[in-house]
Amino acid sequence: MTELKDILYKVTINAVVGSTSVKVSAIDFDSRKISKNDVFVAIKGSVADGHKFIDVAINNGAVAIICEELPTNLQDGITYIQVESASQALAFMASNYYENPSENLKLVGVTGTNGKTTVATLLYQLFKKVGYKVGLLSTVKIMVDDKEYKATHTTPDSLTINKFLGLMNDEGVEFCFMEVSSHGIHQNRTEGLKFEGGIFTNLSHDHLDYHDTFAEYRDVKKSFFDNLPKDAFALVNIDDKNGLVMLQNTKARKITYALKTYADYKAQILENQLGGLLLKVNESEVWTRLIGNFNAYNILAIYATAELLGLEKVENLRLISELESVSGRFQYLISDEKITAIVDYAHTPDALQNVLETINSIRTKNEELITVVGCGGDRDKTKRPKMGHIASTLSTKVIFTSDNPRSEVPETIIEEIEKGVEPQNFKKIVSIVDRRQAIKTACQLAQPNDIILIAGKGHETYQEIKGERFDFDDYKIVKEFLKQLQK
Repeated sequence: MTELKDILYKVTINAVVGSTSVKVSAIDFDSRKISKNDVFVAIKGSVADGHKFIDVAINNGAVAIICEELPTNLQDGITYIQVESASQALAFMASNYYENPSENLKLVGVTGTNGKTTVATLLYQLFKKVGYKVGLLSTVKIMVDDKEYKATHTTPDSLTINKFLGLMNDEGVEFCFMEVSSHGIHQNRTEGLKFEGGIFTNLSHDHLDYHDTFAEYRDVKKSFFDNLPKDAFALVNIDDKNGLVMLQNTKARKITYALKTYADYKAQILENQLGGLLLKVNESEVWTRLIGNFNAYNILAIYATAELLGLEKVENLRLISELESVSGRFQYLISDEKITAIVDYAHTPDALQNVLETINSIRTKNEELITVVGCGGDRDKTKRPKMGHIASTLSTKVIFTSDNPRSEVPETIIEEIEKGVEPQNFKKIVSIVDRRQAIKTACQLAQPNDIILIAGKGHETYQEIKGERFDFDDYKIVKEFLKQLQK
């Protein structure tokens, strides 16, 4: 047990009722998880307001309440701390509770619309190959060196982050690579963490269901760089017009990378084929198994980060050539019938366009490009017609289907996607609500040498419908149907 006052360091406190010397066992923001001698942090979330569950937390054993608004009826023997921001307080308290674990390793945050998972995961792979003990906090999974844990959010809550960083300290982890989402930044989940560096990949249309405007979305990302310490590095893609915006107010060392613009780290694509990319990075050539222009940016960010973290150039290039693609990120297989199936997480207009343009730059145009795509329910609706327009313009055949409809009607989502299809492309499209049937149809339509792109879900192994999650793995399903065609 620890004293409450010891974990309140850096928290902006407006009022205190009761003693801060009270002994506490643990912290939580879920009243259902509170037990004897715990601290309950009442956070105003997008779905529920934690202030409504203060009495429940106390009944479950809470001895201290952290809140933005003091309850009308204060209970005897309970310490109440009124704070400016409960989510920020939680972040600082979590960091203090786990003894500030981010200070004991080199933590690098990766933010941007696309590429976060690939960059973070491949940096994890690369530093593991060097022989370091490494951590990973990503959309796909959490790794504490060799031990894998399931991930539930792109950026976990601050308690979870610090818990795993603490485990990394226990295991002697030296480097940790972490995806930093706009939600995570906005909800203060990364407050109290000490970053060695930050990487900006790009910014495009996404999460406008959460952020009111694109400018707000951009500025939330920017705030991550604003708060980097002066001994950290800020590495940004300046081919994206928002790259220099990220650097405007940062105190960190400013480093740039680009394919098209003069930058500290510059790459040129020499070869781009289904087997991989040949790149010239600054003055050195490197072959990578990753495919497409967007992965050239990812590789460049990885190379630059590894060098900034002290990796020697020759070893850096050698290890990059050994990196393997991330699950659900341009993950492909070729059937015995010579049909290529690609599974990719592309769920934004920009990501879908990148993937389709990459495929079109590689293929001979003698084969069909069949795209299976949908859009998630309860998310940014404005991108749906854009996705429809891009898919129908850049593919030879398109099957619109369900993604994760969540609480929405799948047919309605598909109708909104179809609104982006121009008249000359109507003949290319068919809509099949059942995603499994849509993938099966794509396999049945495909002829030898054709390419099938299944976009939107990537690494996800479930489909969410009406509040329930059902097992669903695009890669396994397309593999199964292609195998059936061989019989």
